[in-house]
Amino acid sequence: MNLRRFIGLAVLLAGGPGAAAAPSDAPPSAPPATPAPAVIVLTAASMSMDEAVKMAEQRFRARVVKAEAQRENGHTVYVLRLLNDSGRVWTVRVDAASGVLL
Repeated sequence: MNLRRFIGLAVLLAGGPGAAAAPSDAPPSAPPATPAPAVIVLTAASMSMDEAVKMAEQRFRARVVKAEAQRENGHTVYVLRLLNDSGRVWTVRVDAASGVLL
């Protein structure tokens, strides 16, 4: 199953057994507890060119007349040329990894 949208960030906080204890519970000679580091997991869905074309046509109510994939800074970007009913032509760029319009 293809994922169609950027899934986002998942932040997992790892806490020790005494993470929720009140400061008065610690013995006076013990150093203050340091919080555990947060682990950030990034998951990005990829978007096919067909999905990018469909998204652009629906969003802009125009027809894609040309579509090509380009590599920019190590990322794939779809460059789409659109034409609307009034004859206006313009170009949009879509990040292939996230589906975000650039």
